[in-house]
Amino acid sequence: MNYIDLHVHSSASDGSLTPEEVVDLAKHAGLTSFALTDHDTVKGVERALNHAAKIKDIEVIPGTELSCYYNDREIHIVGLFINHKDETFLNELQKLEQARKARNEKMVQNFVDAGIPITLDELKHGNPNSVITRAHFARVLIEKGICKDKTEVFDKYLGIGCPFYLPKPKVTPEHVIRLINHAGGIAILAHPYSYKLSKTEIEHMLDDLIPVGLSGMECYYSTYDDGQMQELRNIAHEKKLLISGGSDFHGTIKPDISIGTGHGNLHIPDKLLIAIREHC
Repeated sequence: MNYIDLHVHSSASDGSLTPEEVVDLAKHAGLTSFALTDHDTVKGVERALNHAAKIKDIEVIPGTELSCYYNDREIHIVGLFINHKDETFLNELQKLEQARKARNEKMVQNFVDAGIPITLDELKHGNPNSVITRAHFARVLIEKGICKDKTEVFDKYLGIGCPFYLPKPKVTPEHVIRLINHAGGIAILAHPYSYKLSKTEIEHMLDDLIPVGLSGMECYYSTYDDGQMQELRNIAHEKKLLISGGSDFHGTIKPDISIGTGHGNLHIPDKLLIAIREHC
């Protein structure tokens, strides 16, 4: 059986590897396909596609991962098989990027005002086109010795409700789902058990999002055990949703997560792509 990974990040957002390096790693890991799903951007997709065409025997699926709010709770929607050159889609991403930039500048200023010197250049780490996320802040805080690890960063500084946390612009799920669908993509609810919702709450959320164009759900994920993944697959079958999944690979940003296999026991069968392709 061949395996795939439909949730992967590169240095185009908050991963540590370039799009080309991610392609090489995916091929080395024995994957037949993977989706590049950087946060709120598709800037790495063309580079990944071009490199995959050169080395062959590895498919890159154009994708993205968009943030939005459901009942004041941040959730993520993955878009698969996106037309990454769609002008409407790119214009909307640019608006999101500008809002994110303003948020990051305010967060930097809040740290500086508190006597913790952080600069945007440090956050970008030599990649001027990087989409800065809280993971970038976490890296700098750890490098400066202010925190020992990401757990401390998010518990004390950047987690929701913490002193330096600022919410993202309140984009609705309806907006990002329609945006993905307009660009020819398939909207997938990312890592549903990461939002601290019960099974019933997830089902209610799906009932709200399916009518506006949600087509699938990640039932395979690095941090989920077999029972959780089976439960999500059961929900997906009941709701007639496509089944997707991925490692949420970020390279050294999440060093315990490997592309394709997550913590070592994740295996996503390529047969899932048959149903997803038919939906395109």
